[in-house]
Amino acid sequence: MLMTLSIRNLAVIESVDVSFHAGFHVLTGETGAGKSIVIDALGLIAGGRGSADLIRYGCEKAEIEAMFELQQNHPVWSALEQIGIQAEPEEHLIIRREVTNQGKSTSRINGQLVNLTMLREIGEQLINIHGQHEHQNLMRADRHLHLLDTYGEAVIGPVKRLYQEKYSSFSRVEKEYRELMMTSQKTYQMLDLYRFQLEEISAASLKSGEDEWLLEERVKLSHSEKMMDSVSGAYDLIYGQNGLGTISNAVSRLEDVLRYDEKELKPILEQLQSAFYQLEDAAFQLRDYRDDIEFNPERLNEVEERLDLIASLRRKYGESVDEILTYYNNIMMETNALENKDERLEELQARRDDMLTDLIETAKELSEARQMCAADLAGQVEKELKDLHMERTSLEVRLDRLEDPKGAEIDGERIKLTRQGIDIAEFMISPNPGEPLRPLSKIASGGELSRMMLAMKSIFARHDRIPVLIFDEVDTGVSGRAAQSIAEKLDKLAENCQVFSITHLPQVACMAEHQYLIEKNIEGERTMTRVEELTDHGRIEELARMLGGVEITEKTLHHAQDMLKLAEERKAVKTAPA
Repeated sequence: MLMTLSIRNLAVIESVDVSFHAGFHVLTGETGAGKSIVIDALGLIAGGRGSADLIRYGCEKAEIEAMFELQQNHPVWSALEQIGIQAEPEEHLIIRREVTNQGKSTSRINGQLVNLTMLREIGEQLINIHGQHEHQNLMRADRHLHLLDTYGEAVIGPVKRLYQEKYSSFSRVEKEYRELMMTSQKTYQMLDLYRFQLEEISAASLKSGEDEWLLEERVKLSHSEKMMDSVSGAYDLIYGQNGLGTISNAVSRLEDVLRYDEKELKPILEQLQSAFYQLEDAAFQLRDYRDDIEFNPERLNEVEERLDLIASLRRKYGESVDEILTYYNNIMMETNALENKDERLEELQARRDDMLTDLIETAKELSEARQMCAADLAGQVEKELKDLHMERTSLEVRLDRLEDPKGAEIDGERIKLTRQGIDIAEFMISPNPGEPLRPLSKIASGGELSRMMLAMKSIFARHDRIPVLIFDEVDTGVSGRAAQSIAEKLDKLAENCQVFSITHLPQVACMAEHQYLIEKNIEGERTMTRVEELTDHGRIEELARMLGGVEITEKTLHHAQDMLKLAEERKAVKTAPA
């Protein structure tokens, strides 16, 4: 359960620290006092999206921290382990959320940083908030199948997951089959084009990097005469009498006098000898290079023609010879695929037909599981509605199939297959005996919708093990006996989990075990909201205000006191042993 909640700088709340208990809690106060802000804070703890608009004016960030006490076998502990959060079931679970005025959010679980997805995964197992938007979901027939699947998870879930795996595999094969079919009209055109391109590139007999070394060869061939003159001249200068001959004479002269001053002359002599050998080696290399220089106008013409051919291919197929060859390999594979298209189509069609047959069988199994759970869910909802003074209401979860002329043939009909199966669901209701069942979305009033949703929540609470249920004005649109029945249902729900309800109805507030007043005051020039757990006397005064408005009279005080007394008696009767 939720033990404590701390809120800092959220909307009109500057600082609030509040402790909670087991059982049924109500949050009351004037409209606009900030009751919904407390719910918003819990929504942020559960992984809801933050916004800079939530930050109290003039503050840099809002901070919310919640501490939970959970049973050791609660599924949230294993979920924490899976996302790498260290937590001990014997200790409290602490969730902290910060939202800055730039809209950035930071979340921590037991001090360890988590992203929003991880926080939402954990928060959904701790807190369930029922607001007015869920009334709208109940009005939407397209959401009814999801509600049925949620209720029947134990029976429906395994079959549904198997179906969706098969549906994904079938969809991939179906997509490939359709795409291949759609190319039929262009296949022969593409084959002709590809064959022409393959022949053109193949005839060129290209080699990787050929364009680069051909360009180098063209430069050499184009300047071969000049290169011959220059290299020959350089060789003659080095190897002639004024080159190596001169250095050789210098070496001989130094060798003649070396014995007179070996210490000084020997290093100089060695340098000259080294220079002689290096120049001699360079001269021999120039001679070899000169002998290899090719003056061949015919070869130059061949290179020019080859480069022109490559340039023509580059304009069509790539920026270089390597890119042209890559394109050649790609269209070769594409050509093979197109030439073998009929075989591939037959193969895909056979696979598709086999997978479709298997998928339809699994879809039927899923539909049967839903039919079984639909009848059970309808019976459970009717039972809950009796406790909410809708005992004459009949409910049916009607399952149909969506017909589609292009769909799969199932039991002699053309039915559309979707990722959710072959079913569409809609809640049909008859509020009064003798009236036919009609769609819930068309005939239910606001009060009936509130009680329907509360009935659904009561059923789901027994399955999902969420410890904290929050109802934001679930009693909207009801009064009298209906309000009393909602209060009793919320109180009964609190036997298995911690229940919070924002309410304006004294019938609901008096049934709670704990009541909190949310009050807005102006201090100086700032608006402040505070949360106070009411004592018995405080509860009487708050109930009197709810009964009589702004002015509290002795009559409303006595009435409030009587309501609390009657509520205690009702609870005592409910818990008394049979």
